[in-house]
Amino acid sequence: MVAPGLATAASLAAVRSAIRPGITTLELDAIAEKTIRSLGGVPNFMKEPGYVHTICTSVNDDVVHGIPGGRVIEPGDIVSIDSGAELGGWNGDAAFSVVVPDNSRPALVDERKRLADDTEQSLWHGIAALATARHLNEVGAAIEDYLEGAGHYGILEDYVGHGIGRSMHEEPPVFNYRVRGRGADVKPGLVVAIEPMVTLGGIDTFTREDEWTVATTDGTAAAHWEHSVAVHSGGIWVLTAEDGGAAGLAPLGVVPVPVR
Repeated sequence: MVAPGLATAASLAAVRSAIRPGITTLELDAIAEKTIRSLGGVPNFMKEPGYVHTICTSVNDDVVHGIPGGRVIEPGDIVSIDSGAELGGWNGDAAFSVVVPDNSRPALVDERKRLADDTEQSLWHGIAALATARHLNEVGAAIEDYLEGAGHYGILEDYVGHGIGRSMHEEPPVFNYRVRGRGADVKPGLVVAIEPMVTLGGIDTFTREDEWTVATTDGTAAAHWEHSVAVHSGGIWVLTAEDGGAAGLAPLGVVPVPVR
């Protein structure tokens, strides 16, 4: 699963470098597709029934599953990009959120940047917990603990992470908050997509008329970060990070071990 993970990471890196005021979400989609195909992969989102794009582009109060189209990125937007690649019959899945600079609204930009940064850090705390966890639900507890200490955020409960392998979405579920029960055993061979979805307000959402885009009911901004992570006999490896997660995990005292 290393190759599809790296193809996914490359598509996100290409899109991130292209995000700027004036570009459309459909143009970002084309960049992601070109990157994945150039590496010998196939956009696995296209294999979801009824979905014809490479990425999901969720802006401001859209949390996840936003459809690329004619929407123009504007200064101050918080943009979440979710991408996935299939290569050799295996899958990768990852996401990031970024805030477009806007010098005319520094308070808004700062608030949204804190949201994006704290959501990313909650992801790394969840991944770090996976490195020592005996049961999968320890991941969600770590994510919730970090976010509760970071600020007043809403953690979506209707949408969670998942196992990943031959299919993009597999068992087991990966919660981003505490739940009763211990969850699946954490042991070599487990590969999961951990993906906190966090808002500046409440956790209630609705699906827009396009039947895909999930948005916050209260209109507050949202962020979404995700990585696919493998547990193997030597430790853990973040498949959708070029360095295996070394930079993100170093401050937390965890050293990822390459898959052999």
